[in-house]
Amino acid sequence: MTWESRYLPPNHTIWLGHADAPMNACFHQHIQLINLLKQKIKKSSENAFALIGFKCDEGTQRDLGRSGSMEGPLAIRHRLAHLPIQKPTLCCYDVGDIICNDHDLEESQQALSEIVSILLKENIVTIVIGGGHELAFGHYQGIATCYPPEKKLGIINFDAHFDLHSLHPHHRAGATTAFYQIAEAHFTEKRHFDYNCIGIQHAGNIRQLFDIAKHYHVKYILADDIHQGLREKSFDFIDRIIDENDIIYLSLSLDVFSAAHAPGVNSIQPLGLNPWDVIPLIRQAASSGKVVGYDIVEHVPRYDIDHRTAKLAAILIYEIIHHHNDQKMIFA
Repeated sequence: MTWESRYLPPNHTIWLGHADAPMNACFHQHIQLINLLKQKIKKSSENAFALIGFKCDEGTQRDLGRSGSMEGPLAIRHRLAHLPIQKPTLCCYDVGDIICNDHDLEESQQALSEIVSILLKENIVTIVIGGGHELAFGHYQGIATCYPPEKKLGIINFDAHFDLHSLHPHHRAGATTAFYQIAEAHFTEKRHFDYNCIGIQHAGNIRQLFDIAKHYHVKYILADDIHQGLREKSFDFIDRIIDENDIIYLSLSLDVFSAAHAPGVNSIQPLGLNPWDVIPLIRQAASSGKVVGYDIVEHVPRYDIDHRTAKLAAILIYEIIHHHNDQKMIFA
């Protein structure tokens, strides 16, 4: 096991709030803190979630991006703490963070994989908070460990970028290679590969990446399509993923959003999406009950304005938790 040396237990001071709030009204009153070095997490029957931070800048630094995404998990938790709870019966843990402070990204990804695997084996849905998008490879590895190749895994990535940059002798793994690494792992293990992107921008991906996406049969919706009002196409896109897969991994890069809504990201997007382009699709996927792991990545708090990006990320977690496995949701 490698995760113990890269593990930080949860910090209770994050989950402080107004003392006069009614009982079980807000997340700060409801979150259960679990130190995995000392406590064994209980097996869940359904609808239990665990927040895991991935405090890492290494992937974005290798890609020459903005530093500071390792501060994201703390900032997002602070904003989540004050949001209300609409389902007082839900079970939500904070199990702490995986850190990378020695530039060994690969070991930190492996540590994250082990934590994810521990949680999934107890039937707990993982919500990993980044950190850069390099965490996706670690998150995927944890999922792949728990589910046999016969289980069809659908991947949904809300992102302006494919993150399909290949590895070569002068390009180490980083934030932009995560889904290339996942694709290669799928083919090595002869797994069903179904990678789907929403919010892709022509201005955010070189031409060769569209060729690589075609090679791996990646399906995607352009940001242009959504801006032009193709709402029904988006719902049909999610429906197909739900229908054709046994389990789903949903990843969301905050740089899919317009800079007006998410200024504190690694790669700012003037022509990104509106949150209301994305939230109904997250609700649709979450309500299927097939999503086993979520992550939210690429928040860089030092570039945020009025905590705008952190608040948006916290609201997305709120949406995930409140709509997961909600069979009453109807989409049209």
